[in-house]
Amino acid sequence: MVPVFGPQIPTVTVSEISDETYLLDVREDDEWTAGHAPGAHHLPMMELPARLAEVPTDRDVAVICRSGGRSAQVVAYLLRNGWEQVSNVAGGMGDWAAAGRQVVGSDGQPGRVL
Repeated sequence: MVPVFGPQIPTVTVSEISDETYLLDVREDDEWTAGHAPGAHHLPMMELPARLAEVPTDRDVAVICRSGGRSAQVVAYLLRNGWEQVSNVAGGMGDWAAAGRQVVGSDGQPGRVL
């Protein structure tokens, strides 16, 4: 991996994410509403500094966005702030959907990735 975001960012693939992983979706509200992974936790990237206490430090955290850029920035930020078990989801929600993983809208119906 090319260190575009400074030090190398820990990365996981969609297939490596288990049910025990805390999936942190950092996309904007409209993206989340259109479609997200069931069980994901929504925390828009720009709200992260004010809501850091919501991100667990005692389990694996996988950060996801649309394609991996914003989530890589969030992973770097969390690493700088003491998190150790945090990774970027390679390919983001695009790869999530392409892998056949479920995407739901906020209304509980099948969702789509914006």
